[in-house]
Parts: sequence; structure tokens; C-alpha cells
Amino acid sequence: MAIFDPKQKVIAGYQKSIDDKKNSIKKYYDEIGRMYYGQYKDMNLDVTKDINTRCDAVSTLYDEIDDLNIKILHEKGLKLCPKCRTENALTYAFCFKCGSRFDDPDAVIDEAAISGAPVAAPAAPAVPEPIEETVAEEETPAPEVAPATEDAPAEEEA
Repeated sequence: MAIFDPKQKVIAGYQKSIDDKKNSIKKYYDEIGRMYYGQYKDMNLDVTKDINTRCDAVSTLYDEIDDLNIKILHEKGLKLCPKCRTENALTYAFCFKCGSRFDDPDAVIDEAAISGAPVAAPAAPAVPEPIEETVAEEETPAPEVAPATEDAPAEEEA
């Protein structure tokens, strides 16, 4: 390993950003707790809007942390399996643990799903209804086969 690895510097920058975001989340949790307690002490005080604003900020920070973790994996030459969340090499077409295909559009990691936000189900492909054809079938009698007799010459087999 070289003394100066540019990838390690980038990864360290991402990790510092993650740490800063985690500290901000802790501060928001502290503020939310204080506001909630203040509302408990004074029932006339309504801080629901302020609490919701901070909760939205926390959710956004968690989404940003998830994005940074994915960037760190890419810098390391790895990607996450969308099904089992196992780290795989970027060159793999299938997950080595569960076998999921990485370019499968149904298996793409949805960031909203990771953060716990409700996700709309993918639309089902339109299936054409079968065309019903009414065809009059003519009944044809089965050809009659004469019974083989001992007098008849045997057919040659090819």
C-alpha cells in the first residue's frame, strides 16, 4: 500500500462527513427531547411544527449518510446486493451470497425503502387479454387399419 492513497483520502473525507451528520442528528434528538418535555410541562405550548421540522431534518441526514456509505463502498470497489445487503465486487453480475442479479430492474435498491419511507409498488406490466377464436372443428373419422394377416408380406423396416 502506498503512503499516499487518493482513495483512502476520499474515503476519509466521506467518513468525516458521516461523523458530522451523526453529531447533527444527536443535536436534533436533544432539541426534540427538550421541546417535547417543554410541551409536557406547559400543555398550552404547541411545538409540533418545530418537532416535525427537526424530525424531517433527521430523516434527510440519515438519507445522506446512506448515500455516503454507498459512495465509500464504490471507492473500495464494492457494491451492496439489493436483496441481502451483502457487499460484492463491482464487477460481479450476481450476488455471491444469494444469487440476485445486479442489473435486474426489480432488484434496484430504492433509497426510500432503505430509509423506511413508504414505497409505491411497481406497476404491473400490461398483459393483453387472450383472443378467443371460435373455430368449427370438423370431426374426421379415424382411418381404418386392416388387421395384419399371416398371408400379407411383412413391411421392411428402414
